[in-house]
Amino acid sequence: MIIYFYKVEEPYGCFSNFSLHDICLQGQDWLTVEHYYQAQKFVGSADERLVAAIRAVPTPQEAAQLGRDPSHRMRPDWEAVKIPIMRKAVLTKFLAHTDIQAILLATGDRVIVEDSATDYYWGCGCDRTGQNYLGKILMSVRSEIFSAGWADQNSIFSS
Repeated sequence: MIIYFYKVEEPYGCFSNFSLHDICLQGQDWLTVEHYYQAQKFVGSADERLVAAIRAVPTPQEAAQLGRDPSHRMRPDWEAVKIPIMRKAVLTKFLAHTDIQAILLATGDRVIVEDSATDYYWGCGCDRTGQNYLGKILMSVRSEIFSAGWADQNSIFSS
């Protein structure tokens, strides 16, 4: 059975980058993965001031809005680095929060899909033909946590 997720308040909502699970990367605390990801678009760019601005906004929705504004100038290597940046943030999130790590690991080997009707890159799109890169990253992180033995096996199976 495929696991579909999208909204934070729905089942598996903790898989969303908008879930309120903070991360610490590059010596800085970020409220959500979305904050970190959107800010990284501007590292070393002409609009680098947006990194701090995005980090400071109170919601992931505001971080996304700032980061997606087409009038801002992104770093020139963004297309080459966005997947590794997202993967690092997602891995950090699931290593830092063992409660949601247990949810991720409990999915076993099931396929995970971001059920976004509009996003054909990170999600599956309205016709489910999208690339689902966020789902692929989640499955990769799940596998890495299992393989590396980072999981707290007691918490995974004690529900």
